[in-house]
Formats: sequence, structure tokens, C-alpha cells
Amino acid sequence: MAQSRFRTDRQLSARMITVMGTLVLAYAAAVTALTFVLGHWWPVGVGVIVAFFVCQLFASDTIALKTAGAHEVDAQDEPRLHALADRLCALADMPKPRLAVSETQVPNAFAAGRRRKGTVLCVTRGMLERLEDEELEAVMAHELSHVAHGDAVVMTLASFIGVLAGLTARVGARMLFYAGRMRNLWQFLVVALAVTLLATATWLVSVLLVRALSRYREFAADHAAAQLTGNPAALASALVKVSSNTGGLIPSQDLRRATALNAFFFCPVATARAKQAGALMLSTHPSVEARIERLERVARGLGR
Repeated sequence: MAQSRFRTDRQLSARMITVMGTLVLAYAAAVTALTFVLGHWWPVGVGVIVAFFVCQLFASDTIALKTAGAHEVDAQDEPRLHALADRLCALADMPKPRLAVSETQVPNAFAAGRRRKGTVLCVTRGMLERLEDEELEAVMAHELSHVAHGDAVVMTLASFIGVLAGLTARVGARMLFYAGRMRNLWQFLVVALAVTLLATATWLVSVLLVRALSRYREFAADHAAAQLTGNPAALASALVKVSSNTGGLIPSQDLRRATALNAFFFCPVATARAKQAGALMLSTHPSVEARIERLERVARGLGR
């Protein structure tokens, strides 16, 4: 597969590799401990992990589009969107993704899919109506950077065991509840407690590391998009518009649906929890202020 012309930030890449390496060690330790806990049933546990991963990997784009209430559009439906995508893909020397539009008024965009040739790029109606061409082009370049660098696959790989660990912790807690009501089941109770504690610890470590990895990848996508378009100011302007307080203009139902896709979005929908102290560690995205500050550095480097 040909390499696109999107540039990478080596410093950010080094941080992402460090986080990924730590995740691999954490997951390996969790799986090893799980084999001891399950005993001769460990192949069943590994099989469940593999099946869960395959489903998550192959259905990520479909799930994201359905959650967003989006539909694919052709050049006749959205000529502006397709024209910008054609220009950017030619500039980046990469295949053009499928394009979709969500009719929500929440201004945002996301890309989903496991392969560069099978990816879908979705833009909301609110984004199309609020952004100028240069700003929309910068946002699309950001999302295409995620596609070019395989971020969807990377984040799926990084997060699927954490998601599975959360589900396992719930099952283990339910097992503990039933075991506690039965007599002479101390061995079962010990196994259930071990599974619950292991799954909970894995989930906590996974959440912190994956969220850190996600923030690094957003910085990297901003940097690559600004370098490709040569217009970091347009991306900064889009960030300001998308993150501004438009809650009074957007139906609450749209806001609830959008919040479910925060990890995918160009800029997450603000919530009350996101404003609390220490929330950055649990955020999938860096703060808008931090992103704009880095874009200003890129602008100085480009002499703009």
C-alpha cells in the first residue's frame, strides 16, 4: 500500500509507541493471569477475546454510522463535500473514502473503518452549515490523517481488551452475588473474586493508557492536517467554532446521540463532567486550547 503524503510528528509518534508498548505489557499480564484463573478452560476465554475483537474491528464503521444516524452521499447529493474530498485525497495521494452526512445540528465530523480503502468519513449537517470551505477542508484533512495513519485500527487494537475487561468485571460481580447466596461454593467464590479484581484492574489501566494514546493521536492528526493544507489557522478557527457553546441552538436529543460518539469526533461534545478538575486524564481529546497552541507553533514554522 502506497504511503500517503501526510507528515507525522516524530515526538508524538514516540509517545504513542511508548503508550502502546505499555498497553501490550498490561494486556499480556492480564491474559497470563486469566489463564491461571481459568485453568483448563483458558482456551474458551481466549476464544471469546478473539471473537469479540473480530466483531468490533469489522463492524466499527457500521456501528458508528448507525449511532450517528448518518447516510452515505454521492457527488450529486453533496457536491461541496465531494469536491473538497477529491482535492484533499489528490493532495495526500490516498484513496478517497466513502462520504456520509449526519443530519444532526451538532457541528462535528469523524472517520471510521478498518482499511484505508474501506473507510467512511462522516460530516454532520451542523458542520456543513457553520464552517467556511477552508475550515471544512482543514477538518476533513484532520480526519483523512486518521485514515492515512490507520488510527481506527490502532485504537480498536488498543481498546478492545479494555472494553472486554469492563464486561468481564460485570459478569464477575454478578457471579460473586450468586455465589454469596449459596453454601459450600468457596472455590467458585474465590474464582469469581479473582476474575472480578483482575478484570477491574485491567479496565482501569486500559482506560488511562488508551485515553492518553487517543489524545496523542489527535495532536498528530492536527499537525499532519495543518502541514498538508498549509493553513493551520483554518483548523484552529474550526476548532473554536465547533467547541463554542451552541447548546441553545441544538436539540437535546442530538446532543445525547453525539455524546456517544465523542471518541470518534473531531472535537468532543462538551459536558459538565468534562469541565471538572482532573477530567483531562479521562478525556479522549486534548483541550481545545492545547490544540490551538500547537497549531500556532506549526503556523510559525510555516511562516504564516
